[in-house]
Amino acid sequence: MEYKGYIGKVEFDEEAGIIHGEVINTRDVITFQGDSVADVKKAFHESVDDYLEFCKTRGETPDKPFSGQFVTRIPPDLHRQVNVAAALSGKSLNAWVAEQLQGAVLRIGAVKAATAKKLSAKASKRKTRVVVRKAAPRKRKENEQHA
Repeated sequence: MEYKGYIGKVEFDEEAGIIHGEVINTRDVITFQGDSVADVKKAFHESVDDYLEFCKTRGETPDKPFSGQFVTRIPPDLHRQVNVAAALSGKSLNAWVAEQLQGAVLRIGAVKAATAKKLSAKASKRKTRVVVRKAAPRKRKENEQHA
């Protein structure tokens, strides 16, 4: 879920019987929960709004969703290889790394979508098999009764 640039990650707690979540693209802790999808969406929006109002009241700047900069440490040899790959591509190191990261994110999204589609298809097949298995014994009984 996304609201005002903040992204909420949601999980279901079967034991407690609630849907809960947290904002994942800020360092500050912002949580929310609800009993239904509609409740958790509303709670997410309210939590973000409450957070922004809390910061305003205290005269603090809210932690914005990521700045677009991050530092990563990699081995020197990999750094050299990445720099050479960027140069061979005719791109700056930043542009090349951003392109590679975007490609990785798209691949992960495609894999998640394909997995969800596959699971949905399997679930549909299982439902059909269950119906067929339940229907088969009834037909035998009907056949036996008419025989």
